[in-house]
Amino acid sequence: MKRILLVEDDRNLSLLYQEELSREGYEVSTAFDTDSALELMRTKSFDLIITDIRMPGKDGIELISSIMGMRKDIPIIINTAYQSYKGDFMTWAADAYLIKSSSLDELKAKIKELLGE
Repeated sequence: MKRILLVEDDRNLSLLYQEELSREGYEVSTAFDTDSALELMRTKSFDLIITDIRMPGKDGIELISSIMGMRKDIPIIINTAYQSYKGDFMTWAADAYLIKSSSLDELKAKIKELLGE
């Protein structure tokens, strides 16, 4: 079973994503901020990370930078409501940049693609 780390500060959205991705057969761990995500990264291994950009404290771009220092091989999907960050140089380190949608089809397809399924 592939393991996904979901970093999303909106708890309701996080719960929805966790339920949907669990139904797809993934083991999903959630973090609501960058520090919690990094702590989980120190204690568990993940096959893929999905992160929001705007979060309290350190943002998703800082998270990506920290992850790249820990593991360069893990695919990262930025899943945000903000198109404006797409031009930020640090977002280019992510493997995908998706705009949040009411449908999770695009996100699920990108996960399968990045995990080689």
